[in-house]
Amino acid sequence: MQSLFNQDTQDEIFSRINNLNESSQPNWGKMTVDQMFKHCQLPLEAANGKLELDTNIGFFKKLIFKAFKPLMYNDKPWKKNLDTPRQFRVTDKQVFVTEKEKLISTIKDFSDRKYDTNWPPHPLFGKFTTEQWGKMQYKHLDHHLTQFGV
Repeated sequence: MQSLFNQDTQDEIFSRINNLNESSQPNWGKMTVDQMFKHCQLPLEAANGKLELDTNIGFFKKLIFKAFKPLMYNDKPWKKNLDTPRQFRVTDKQVFVTEKEKLISTIKDFSDRKYDTNWPPHPLFGKFTTEQWGKMQYKHLDHHLTQFGV
């Protein structure tokens, strides 16, 4: 599995982002490209500690999510039309250029932490290692860039 902490992988992600334009259409799902840019920033901001999310989901839900945790960073692509956690839903119109620039900047901020070992817990899955964070964030970006055909 590729990691967002790898420079070649980052360059590939940036190239794919730069291949999108305001009229890019999704192959599945309801988000527009500008909403997708905003949506992709949110998990990165949570990992960077810039977005605090409610982690109080209850004991039984935590057990269920713990069982699915490896799916977040393994080699298998995520399925189309997965449900988006409410904290990461973006339904309002966004400014394409602004959100594109913010996404690139947020990816750079995240990747600058490749030697960090102090990560906030994920709101649903709990603690991740640095390696797991890098793989998961790549997998999330890859999922949505694939959604938009790049």
